[in-house]
Amino acid sequence: MEYSLMKDKFIKLIVYTLFILCILFTSIPVISLFLSSGIGVISEIKNHVVINAFIISMKSTLTSLIIIIILGIPSAYIIARKKFRFKKYIETILEIPLVLPPSVAGLILLITFGKNGIIGKTLYQMDLKLSFTFWAVVISQVFVALPLFIKTAKNGIEKVDKDLELTAATLGDKPLQIFMNITLPLSYNSILTGVILAWARSLAEFGATIMFAGNLAGRTQTLPLAIYSAMEIDMNLSLAIASILVIISVTILVITKHISNRN
Repeated sequence: MEYSLMKDKFIKLIVYTLFILCILFTSIPVISLFLSSGIGVISEIKNHVVINAFIISMKSTLTSLIIIIILGIPSAYIIARKKFRFKKYIETILEIPLVLPPSVAGLILLITFGKNGIIGKTLYQMDLKLSFTFWAVVISQVFVALPLFIKTAKNGIEKVDKDLELTAATLGDKPLQIFMNITLPLSYNSILTGVILAWARSLAEFGATIMFAGNLAGRTQTLPLAIYSAMEIDMNLSLAIASILVIISVTILVITKHISNRN
């Protein structure tokens, strides 16, 4: 069907023109960023704003990733392997953060875990403050990235042949042994892809973080938030931070593509 369509010279011209426009529309803004920032990226890397934001971003995303893996793998396994009532509705609930506007995500986290929130009120009485702290950054990242990990890991687990698991069970392997020796290794690439995508989503998080954790330099200011602050005082600094994030993002994308090609 594709080849018959492309045999028509006029349609072929239109298709390739639109394809080129799509490439230009995506690539020119990225190229413009590096042309604007130039060698300033290197000099700005040593800026204390960049260093502090980078440290907070790395600490928060790695912490978030540990929580995401602990919560996500069992959840992905249950959804992929178990049949239960209201399963589709549960899946929908778990995927809600994927479609929420970032500001809405931040607001609902604030009214849940904030000082007067449903859960936050009790935590405050226990002298546990979450909003506008480092842990608010982590919670925001977990909230938006966890569904992405679950969805990716679930797809990988679903592809594992159930007959292999059944055979292992008939040979006397316990459920945990089956999971560790068969299910996990065979779905490893998908889970690893989910880990990378979840980390990338956490690193890029902005809206929920600024609403729930604030933009406090040296405390809750991640790299995306540092760009927002830097734009008001030093455009070159914001361009440098943006360039760093683009480089990280492209690297993540290349790694993810490589892993996907191995599946």
